[in-house]
Amino acid sequence: MTGPKGKARANGEGTIYQRKDGRWEAAGYVLAADGRRKRVRVYGTTRKEAADKLTGKIADSNRGLPVATADSTVGVYLAYWLGSVAIHRLRENTHTRYATCIRLYLKPGLGTKKLARLTAKDVRTFLDLLRAACQCCAHGLDTTRRRCCAIGECCGKRLSPLTVTYVHSVLKSALEHAVREDELPRNVARNVKTTTPRPRRFAPLTATEARQFLRAAETDRLHALYELALRTGLRKGELLGLHWEDLDLDAGAASIRRSLQRTRSDGLSIVPTKTRASERRIALPAECIHSLKNQQEHQKKERSGAGQGWQESGLVFTTPTGGPLDPANLTRRFRSLLRRAELRTIRFHDLRHSTATLLMEQGVDLVVIKELLGHAHIGVTAGGYAHVRLRLRLRLRLRLRLRLRLQHQAINALGDALSTDKDDPDDPPAAAVVR
Repeated sequence: MTGPKGKARANGEGTIYQRKDGRWEAAGYVLAADGRRKRVRVYGTTRKEAADKLTGKIADSNRGLPVATADSTVGVYLAYWLGSVAIHRLRENTHTRYATCIRLYLKPGLGTKKLARLTAKDVRTFLDLLRAACQCCAHGLDTTRRRCCAIGECCGKRLSPLTVTYVHSVLKSALEHAVREDELPRNVARNVKTTTPRPRRFAPLTATEARQFLRAAETDRLHALYELALRTGLRKGELLGLHWEDLDLDAGAASIRRSLQRTRSDGLSIVPTKTRASERRIALPAECIHSLKNQQEHQKKERSGAGQGWQESGLVFTTPTGGPLDPANLTRRFRSLLRRAELRTIRFHDLRHSTATLLMEQGVDLVVIKELLGHAHIGVTAGGYAHVRLRLRLRLRLRLRLRLRLQHQAINALGDALSTDKDDPDDPPAAAVVR
């Protein structure tokens, strides 16, 4: 066969021709996700675009990278997408959550279906079954424990609406890539609408509880960390990843550029902030500057006491020997502090919610709160604390009603005084009271 202008195509270039609808189609053999060589088709508006797409897939195949094909099963395609695409775009912990979601829910429910034949009805039926299925029975836990459905007394342990929505979003992300690679004409998962789950309820500290918490933290080794958490709303990872070089105590500012988290492969490691918007410079309250200076002096004493055993990390908050603090250990210390302060149990992340809620109740502008917390969009700030804004509006409405009621009383009292029915020439004028 020959290509355009009579030139013979090179070996492995594949077949390229123009379709009746005007698009160009290119086809060739590549290494599929199941390990076999399969024919793949790609499309473009020009011959060069179709040829470039096919060349890219063949190049990946020649390097030993599997390429998804439309006749793959959903399970095979998800394995390919997770191992060859998502792994380069997601943080490790997010990738682990995606892998768990695929292993527990998507592969058992949709794994055997052909990718090209997957319909919106298939996805909707799968999600409906996922909502209704008892998870003890679905994962075979009852066969060994002889409980729940195995003895005819189903415990009714079902997935939360939030988890079902998460499963749906993972499937949409995977199929969206198949559309971008021209393996599918459309993303059928996008045609399935799921009910928006109610936002997770959180219990921020009141102003009184916040003061009680700070008083209890004064004698704690991590007093400065708790001060920062409650007064600035920094995330746990941002606090633990804070370096002394990020602080300008003279100017009263901090640069938030990184975060500390535990990953399966690297253990405790410093990573970039959650999003681009999370990378920010914030003002430090006077109380935080004072506690950070105390933390600096305390760390110098610990470094001196540890001697050769000190691990220099440059971190603001460390273990007594200078190493990074494990997020799980901080959570345990935080719960212990709550018990000492005789406060109700909340999550560490609720300190961040407490900051936003207290700022909002003080009438601080949403844009300022967004920048302080490092939200990507102001909609996140507005939506996440809609209940606070509603409460403030109700409070304002009640105050307005009270003022109107007092105004009505005043006007009625004046009306009584000016009533012509009460005219009496012998009445002396009332003395005016000025306040």
